[in-house]
Amino acid sequence: MRKKTASYFYDFTSIIISSLICVTVIFTFAFKISTVNGGSMLNTLHNGDKLIVTSLHKQPERGDIVIISQPNAYAKILVKRVIATGGQTVEINTVKGVVIVDGEELYEPYLSVKTKVLGDGFTYPVTVPEGFVFVMGDNRNESADSRFAGVGFIDERYILGTAVYKIGDRALLNSEWK
Repeated sequence: MRKKTASYFYDFTSIIISSLICVTVIFTFAFKISTVNGGSMLNTLHNGDKLIVTSLHKQPERGDIVIISQPNAYAKILVKRVIATGGQTVEINTVKGVVIVDGEELYEPYLSVKTKVLGDGFTYPVTVPEGFVFVMGDNRNESADSRFAGVGFIDERYILGTAVYKIGDRALLNSEWK
């Protein structure tokens, strides 16, 4: 009887330790948890929301919500939506309040206000250089994003990852509005 108990304890302990190692490896190399700071992504994301972010390398695509660390812009981490990638042309139609990429008006049902030309960054239309992205917050008129010279185009090397899941709402991100 004593041997069976010791064997069960050893098996249980081995399973727990193996599970902890697997979770640690996965969250160290493949996924991270990031917290939204501020209201620039309202109503999609709110201040304090927790996101699961994949750090597996992939090219950012239009519509992705990305986590950015850009040393020349701000000391904090930025959470923004990719609007255009390298080689694409961005235009903002101030009359209709819409963003146009490569001549196509973006479908953006997550916006609650019309888009304005803010900041001091560009004269439109503007073409995104290769290796860079143009990003904007979903709370368009309260977001420091690529429209501002202090942010500008984002070098893809400064994209820490892509948000894939919002913890607590069981909400997958990035798949609905591409």
